[in-house]
Amino acid sequence: MNPSENSVAFGAPGIEPRWTSSAKEGVGTAYHTSCRLWFTLSHGIINEIYYPCVDQPNTRDFQFLISDGETFCHEEKRDLNHLVEYPERDCLLYRLTNSEPNGRYRLIKHVLTDPHRSVLLVHTKVEILDESLRGKLRLYALVAPHGAGNSARCCEISASRLIHAQREDVHLIVGCSSEFARRSVGYVGASDGWQDLMSNFKMDWEFRTADRGNIALTGEIELPGSGEFTIAIACGGSYQSTAAKLLLSLAEPFELHRQGYVRQWQRAVVNPKFDFSDNTSDGGGMYRLSRCVLLAHEDKLFQGALVASLSIPWGETKADNDRGGYHLVWTRDLVQSATALLATGQTGTPLRALIWLAAIQRRDGSFPQNSWLDGTAYWSGLQLDEIAAPILLAWRLYKQGVAIGLFDPRVMIQRAAAYLILQGPVTGQDRWEENAGYSPSTLATVIAGLVCVAEACNEQRNTKLADFILVYADWLAAHIEEWTVTRQGDLVEGFSHHYIRINPTDPDAPDSHADPNTTMIQLANGGGLHPARNVVGGDFLHLVRLGIRSANDPIVRDSIEVIDRVLKHELPQGPGWRRYNHDGYGQKDDGSAFDGTGVGRCWPILTGERGHYELAAGRDPLPFIKSLENFANQGGMISEQLWDADDLQEGSMKRGSATGAAMPLCWSHAEYISLVRSRHDGTCFDRVEPAFQRYVVNPVQSRHEIWSLRHRLQRVSRGKILRIILAAEATIVWSTDDWARTNRSDTTHESELNLWFADFPTADWPAGSVFTFTSFWKRDQRWEGRNWQVSVQ
Repeated sequence: MNPSENSVAFGAPGIEPRWTSSAKEGVGTAYHTSCRLWFTLSHGIINEIYYPCVDQPNTRDFQFLISDGETFCHEEKRDLNHLVEYPERDCLLYRLTNSEPNGRYRLIKHVLTDPHRSVLLVHTKVEILDESLRGKLRLYALVAPHGAGNSARCCEISASRLIHAQREDVHLIVGCSSEFARRSVGYVGASDGWQDLMSNFKMDWEFRTADRGNIALTGEIELPGSGEFTIAIACGGSYQSTAAKLLLSLAEPFELHRQGYVRQWQRAVVNPKFDFSDNTSDGGGMYRLSRCVLLAHEDKLFQGALVASLSIPWGETKADNDRGGYHLVWTRDLVQSATALLATGQTGTPLRALIWLAAIQRRDGSFPQNSWLDGTAYWSGLQLDEIAAPILLAWRLYKQGVAIGLFDPRVMIQRAAAYLILQGPVTGQDRWEENAGYSPSTLATVIAGLVCVAEACNEQRNTKLADFILVYADWLAAHIEEWTVTRQGDLVEGFSHHYIRINPTDPDAPDSHADPNTTMIQLANGGGLHPARNVVGGDFLHLVRLGIRSANDPIVRDSIEVIDRVLKHELPQGPGWRRYNHDGYGQKDDGSAFDGTGVGRCWPILTGERGHYELAAGRDPLPFIKSLENFANQGGMISEQLWDADDLQEGSMKRGSATGAAMPLCWSHAEYISLVRSRHDGTCFDRVEPAFQRYVVNPVQSRHEIWSLRHRLQRVSRGKILRIILAAEATIVWSTDDWARTNRSDTTHESELNLWFADFPTADWPAGSVFTFTSFWKRDQRWEGRNWQVSVQ
């Protein structure tokens, strides 16, 4: 077939689009902000190309098809053997060597971006090792823009033969330094280049246009005698600007781009003061790479926003309607990444992260569960640890002596503190984003955050505000065991007294005295209904890590024994732990993808968290550091989850290797970096020292019980001070003798938090009496219209 100049591809709109595998072996971008293009790698090829922001993927993949025109057509990702290397230290420059299994030829590709333009550059050298292929071997670039709404055409600018694709306001143009001998655009599954070449090993189709569908672009490379050429893929906001970028990049020697790209990254090299290579088992290679991986996940327009991962878990099964993936910003993951970078001595990104968080904070002090880079919420859950995490980041920046210029985070952290006090202690979701209730990890983060706010107030000599906040933090700390420890656990004989994963309760009407021995928990992802006392996880380790409980606390030690027997798996690289028993978020037993149900597997971050615990307990965490290094794949990427069952026969899953979950996961790399720094320091880098002094070294006793509209206590121990905290000014009308006598108490304004409170000492009240009260709201001039009761015990 020799189509006319205006031929249109057949088979519209093509098959339903899918994302690509989450199993990345590399991620990259130029360090400079003028390049707003990111790429990912797996199976020896380029996967997603992100532009203009790090949350907007535009391609499924880009690979070469290789044919002799007579007997075979090889697909790079499926038919060749792959080797990933980093030819430069401290730089996300990749050398990919893809070899034909019988040694007949190989492709050596250097992958990077133009250091100052949004252009991907893939310098390729074809080495023909079988002389019978010389003069016969043909290479075809196959680029698949992602989505069902793309249009494409072949186009020319002067003598340059290009291929152009467009979806909405993003343009993508492909060019080659040695030009294309043939070009075609088509619909995936019908008229694309793969279908063409696999039928007879020749490129017969040269379609000029394909409108509105799932399309692919194909270009046959004019192979020069040297076998070397550069493919460029540019992205932009218009056809003209995108084409200009591409041609400018191709007009300059590849080696100049390479030097500039490397120079940028190496300017961000680890400061010798923060080179902790002696605290690793691999000479610091993974430590330096992990730092680069985290830096690469920061956006360049919305600076300070780091997405959780440049991947989509089980992407090959996900259709176009699953847009989010992990290229969203989770406050928790962002703070983990920023804190790890701070641990390496990098201060610019953590400070930008704090300011970005301030920019997206809601007026009530909360933050979205996750969001796009512009702050638009994606999911709508409420997680109290994500409200407290920015406070911890602000505190750590302050303690590290980072100059914050004219930005003052006090209002930000005070708003967050007020929200935590009004909305706690029950979280709408725990850190696994699945269940509501009393979570030990959430409580640890909230307590640590509040202590940081109070400490900052004390340093500013605002002791009144500090005391108010500490009263609440102390109350939380005093009830951790009551809320999250069972005495009737059945999982491990002889260990009935231990922390549970979460004590569930309705977040809209929480039970203020939920009994961890009797509550039932409905687990997500098909996990089933279970007694909460028999669902355990390592979440309590946050209490030790942040300085709320001692590593030698007997309940902590017993809980360690329980999770080791229930959740621990010995992997070839070292120990791994699952999030909790009956977890359904993970690869199915037969190796197929998670589809709403599955089996939760081991998470590398949990190995890191256990390493932090071992350090706090006075032991060397180096074995856990080594395990994390060994968990990484060939490209150094650490996954979200690892296969912890026996190898599957077809080889799709191997024990200790990554599953189809997100890879790389920034949280995994951040956990590794933090553990390396912690080993160097001899103490957990995350530990909040004033909290450690207050609750471990010289434990304080809480003198208060807290009542709020969100958490309505039903009983109080006689002798405690009952503190009622409200969001608006009120008069509390109350009685302890069934209204035989009526009392009135006006609330006091804590102006900097904009909260109102009233204290009621119970020491003089008779045991067994009932404190009954209502409120008159002064601003609205209305009665509450109902009474509340708190019994005195």
